[in-house]
Amino acid sequence: MLCIKLAALLMPHCMLSCQPEQHSEEIQLTNDPGYHHDLDNNDNFSPDGKWLVYDTRTDSGGIAESSKIEKVNIDNGEKQVLFEIKDNHSWGPGAGAASYSPKENAVVFIHGLAGSTKENPYQQWRRTGVIVYESRAGIPVYMDARDVTFPFTPGALRGGTHRHEWSGDGQWIGFTYNDAIMKALEDATGKKRNLRTIGVSKRISPVIADQNEENISGEWFSVLVVRVVPEPAPGSDGISHAAGDSWVGTNSYVRGNGSRQMARAFIGTVKDKHGSDVNEVFIVDIPDDITQAGMYGPLEGTADDFPMPPKGAVQRRLTFTANTNYPGCRGIVRSSPDGNSIAFIARDKSGVEQVFRISPNGGEPEQLTEHNSDITGSLRWHPDGKHVSYVWNGSIILCKVGKEPFTERILALTRSTAPAPTNTVWSPDGKIIAYNRPVKSGKNSNAMQQIFLMKME
Repeated sequence: MLCIKLAALLMPHCMLSCQPEQHSEEIQLTNDPGYHHDLDNNDNFSPDGKWLVYDTRTDSGGIAESSKIEKVNIDNGEKQVLFEIKDNHSWGPGAGAASYSPKENAVVFIHGLAGSTKENPYQQWRRTGVIVYESRAGIPVYMDARDVTFPFTPGALRGGTHRHEWSGDGQWIGFTYNDAIMKALEDATGKKRNLRTIGVSKRISPVIADQNEENISGEWFSVLVVRVVPEPAPGSDGISHAAGDSWVGTNSYVRGNGSRQMARAFIGTVKDKHGSDVNEVFIVDIPDDITQAGMYGPLEGTADDFPMPPKGAVQRRLTFTANTNYPGCRGIVRSSPDGNSIAFIARDKSGVEQVFRISPNGGEPEQLTEHNSDITGSLRWHPDGKHVSYVWNGSIILCKVGKEPFTERILALTRSTAPAPTNTVWSPDGKIIAYNRPVKSGKNSNAMQQIFLMKME
């Protein structure tokens, strides 16, 4: 049971001006005024919970202008550079959106293509995933291979991966993806083809691509697991966009037949019966063997279509809000550690955005919160699997999952502030929550994302 002392509970019908008492002293961990310390909604704590990893993006250049991946010690504020791109420019290559492995001192992050130029800069479809092992800090290990030269290579992709997330056993990495071949086809035809989707890499074997400035050989085998189409049929379960994804369970989830299944949950964009876009929660079951082509086509794709999911990959729709008064789901969906519940944000019967959860096996969603105004985001499960946290009314809120009255299940962890905290992440033991706040260091300075901590008593 998570033990938290708090002077006051936050009532669900509290006015927006309400200022709940702060649970514990907020600690500002970073202070450097020249760049952001962006946690980017990733898994930023080291396996031992002593370090946080972040990127150094800027307002003007974003990830393209981030030349370093750094980590900071949560006890003494010591900073170390894990990786640095020498002579980085505003157009890239860039390094950002870092996540720690839960099993070893290794960090995965976005790396723009080394051949980035002002004319051909960092883009969603021109990047890859790089791993740095702290025992060999500074040495990049290219995870996903990239091959944009026909004929394409099974196990390689043809674009750019993003928001990499390790599985609980450290043997898989999931990500979102944009395809360079489809982007070029869209530019040539004027028809929508640059669609975001979802893939995974598995630590199977290296994948060798023909070497040039656009191609990269990778150490892991990579595939797309979600099929997207430009114009889904109205009222169908076809999707044109997939993102907001995360692993289901620390070690998979239990299917109805009792077997365990690797999967990623995500937000997929469908068409309602009138042809309007609606975001719904989906899940894709992922086979253990991702090297075999499935029914839709080759793993590596073709000159006029995406890489296709492997044999045994099955995507299913979990929510059906399209025909309700307030359709749509949003944010990054998050699974409980045991894989039994997938949490997401959607509107209640009054049109207020709340936290809901649903089983990965389907069924009716359960509403967890009863606020009188919209939840902002930053949805996370506490590592104990009994609480979710999120941002509401400028505060980080902790909500117990249960049948007790809502007023007895919620706690405010921080004071209400504007702007609100963002990019929350829990330590592995659940005793610390870290997050970003923008901080100005002087009258004429820009506010920079700094890292803050709140320690649970």
